[in-house]
Amino acid sequence: MADQDVPRRDFLKGGALAATALTAGALPRPAEAQTGAGAQGGSTPPPPEPLLTLTADEAAFFSAVYDAIIPADNLSPSGTDCGCVTYIDRQLAGAWGNGAKLYRNGPFLPARPEHGYQLPLSPREYFAAGVKATNAWTVKTYGKTLDRLSPADRSSALTAMESGQAQFDGLEAKPFFEALLQSAMEGFFADPMYGGNRNKVSWRMIGYPGLPATWGAKAEALRGKKISIEPQSIADFS
Repeated sequence: MADQDVPRRDFLKGGALAATALTAGALPRPAEAQTGAGAQGGSTPPPPEPLLTLTADEAAFFSAVYDAIIPADNLSPSGTDCGCVTYIDRQLAGAWGNGAKLYRNGPFLPARPEHGYQLPLSPREYFAAGVKATNAWTVKTYGKTLDRLSPADRSSALTAMESGQAQFDGLEAKPFFEALLQSAMEGFFADPMYGGNRNKVSWRMIGYPGLPATWGAKAEALRGKKISIEPQSIADFS
């Protein structure tokens, strides 16, 4: 991470691929999310959607994290304006958030990071615990919860989490940061029908056409030609 924000170039370099795979040590990604990647966009964001499961404090936390990872610039709006908070709220409120496909009967023993998620918590419980642990640590270290920190202190806190230097009570900081980063990439690149990638901003940004099946028949005719395709979401066909 840079002194102010997670470098956007690094985030986008691996985003489309990382959004389709597990980050080592992080939670399993929502199985139902369809990912892709895309361009700047959009008009004024609509009013925030009602929260399904996140508390106001949790929503403020996610908004601060996502805006640090995806700052508003000439490439896209901020992570919050792209709908990333809506995305994670919907995921945590659903079957994935409740651990529907996780084995949760133990034993739960210390494991290597490459073994993946090994805790007894559902994703919803894990993120709730992570938010509380992070805020407790930032209050102790900086005097404020993460969402109330200055941009410089927020970046410093996230860097400490990313490197594993932050010491949380009852939770490891590095895997939690990786889970946050994974959710940011999913919310930014996934099909807009899941709440993120509002106005298909990420797809427009890199020229991803959306639902691949709609363009397969034209691949030969378009080969080698400069084209501009309006991205198509799954929702566009429902």
